Amino acid sequence: MKIAQQVIKYLILISGIAIMILPFLWMISTSLKTGGATMVFPPKFLPNPATLANYKDVFSKFPMLTFLINSIAVAILTTVGTIIVATMAAYAFARMHFKGRDKIFLLYLATMMIPAQVTMIPQFILLKNIGWIDSYQGLIVPNVFGVFAVFLMRQAFLGLPKELEEAAFIDGANHLTVCFKVLLPLVKPTIATLGIFTFMQSWNNYLWPLIITSSKNMATLPLGLAMLQGQYATNWNLVMAGVVISVIPILAVYIFAQKYFIQGMTMAGMKE
Repeated sequence: MKIAQQVIKYLILISGIAIMILPFLWMISTSLKTGGATMVFPPKFLPNPATLANYKDVFSKFPMLTFLINSIAVAILTTVGTIIVATMAAYAFARMHFKGRDKIFLLYLATMMIPAQVTMIPQFILLKNIGWIDSYQGLIVPNVFGVFAVFLMRQAFLGLPKELEEAAFIDGANHLTVCFKVLLPLVKPTIATLGIFTFMQSWNNYLWPLIITSSKNMATLPLGLAMLQGQYATNWNLVMAGVVISVIPILAVYIFAQKYFIQGMTMAGMKE
């Protein structure tokens, strides 16, 4: 009976893995096909013949390198800025005592209920007035201040004992020293988790770069992938080659920080 239950369990797990992996394998397969091979019926999974010319064409026919550099710069700077801002705000809400602290945090948390589409036009008008349209500042700064990031870091700080900071204060440390040198090293898993979430969100962001940029020189990779689609016909082999290129950095970031991911999610669920 136990053996049958184990077999059923593994079959379910294998089926789930196959469902998730199959689209990625199909994406890679299509990126290696010729243009005509993507339209055959019934569709063939294995490319015959396989070619790497699609990747060369993506970089030669489109400014894909510019899109890639813009996305990398925006994603990294947004991630670093979000971690710094969220860490300082979360420390204030978790460890510093001031009048109305909890009410202010709840009000701040309630802004998560406001759809992003509602604030995009006011943000665009504000950035236009200060001259940040079609610039790195316009792509990065509005996305640095994230409510979820502050909530995640606050939960991590609440899970640490107060004796740590009390001992640091006795030794003459100030709040900045306690935040960055005492508490921050203890929540590295949460920082890694926040970094993964922020990087992926920034990397895949399409709507805000579409609104705030007006030239190809400032376009990010999601906008570049949209340019690969033709008006009347689409070369899906080129599109899939571009998608494969866009997936590689996300996989690299996740593989690099995956050992902290589960720990970070566990710490985020702790509270006093």
